[in-house]
Amino acid sequence: MSEHDHTTEAPVEQIGDLEVQRISGDIQQHAALSTRSKARKQALDILFEADTMGTDPVTVLALRPTVIDNPVRPFAAELVEGVSTHRTELDAAVSECLAPGWTLRRMPRVDRVLALVGAYEILFTDVPNPTAISEAVELGGEFSTDDTPAFLNGLLTGIAEHGPFEMASPQADSQDPDEAADTAAEPETQPDCVTTDRTAPGAAADHDPQGPTEPATTEPIEAATQPPTDEDVDLVEAADDHPSDPAAE
Repeated sequence: MSEHDHTTEAPVEQIGDLEVQRISGDIQQHAALSTRSKARKQALDILFEADTMGTDPVTVLALRPTVIDNPVRPFAAELVEGVSTHRTELDAAVSECLAPGWTLRRMPRVDRVLALVGAYEILFTDVPNPTAISEAVELGGEFSTDDTPAFLNGLLTGIAEHGPFEMASPQADSQDPDEAADTAAEPETQPDCVTTDRTAPGAAADHDPQGPTEPATTEPIEAATQPPTDEDVDLVEAADDHPSDPAAE
């Protein structure tokens, strides 16, 4: 008997007059990933709407079934609730890894939401970091600017490599004036996750709108910690004031 005769074939199942191979575990795993990808789009839509309205995301989540005939996926609800619950920690983590002079509020709304979702998956769930980064990068390429994929890749890679982050506690009002002066005189240290040698926005390679086909690399992209320019922000706020309902896909 030849070596070829020992090759294990996929199980065959009889359905009527047809013989079909059962779905492999790899295909089933791919289907599960696809389901989670759709849930991330749904979470993006809910969080984007809440950010636009200045409303608690959990409130928007609760009202969702009454305004859209599209059941909220369990993983989407988990992401929305997680971002809402840990918003202070997530804001701190993202802010730590932004380039100097940039803040969360200066980021395009879609980028900000995706950064928070990606940071939540990295810091508070068992989702593998490359998967969390790759999914955010792909959604950024689909719903935001051409610079967004590289920006999110570097930002979330920095969070994955240097988190968790300590939240800065507000100084007490009764702090001694001399102690406060000494604190103010101390030079600020640059967070390790911020790339200081950056190229200008837009210098990244051309982006495929379909997003990456492989998990994002854990190597930071130098230009990635520099968010899009002010012009990009204006374009996103004006032309992309609300993404086409990603949850409907």
